[in-house]
Amino acid sequence: MRIKDSHRAPAFTAADGCQIREIIHPSGDGTSPALSLAQAEVAPGRATRAHRLDRLEIYYILSGEGRMNVGGESAVVGPGLAVYIPAGERQFIENIGPTPLVFLCICQPAYDPAGDQALGDKGRAPEEHGA
Repeated sequence: MRIKDSHRAPAFTAADGCQIREIIHPSGDGTSPALSLAQAEVAPGRATRAHRLDRLEIYYILSGEGRMNVGGESAVVGPGLAVYIPAGERQFIENIGPTPLVFLCICQPAYDPAGDQALGDKGRAPEEHGA
């Protein structure tokens, strides 16, 4: 049995500009390459950079309020909601609330930075949102 404390996972800034803690990932845990689990955080008033992954991703919102943008669709999301993001879809999330937006990211297969394409869309670059 493997049990990990997400609070002990080191935080880093991901390519899309949010703070990430890899909780379960085959590169550091020797687990199956079939999936990975991370916790992400976006500060109030900030947004991730538009990007697309070459694999499917699911966001599960733990706290805060955001606006999820996938393909040409946008929706307000909050605690208890899950968002399915098909592989190859343009995506970004905005924190529209007064507290940090915290969510889990599940990638299948496991996240690989080589498959994360930054799109640099207008208004979504990290330097413009301080992410």
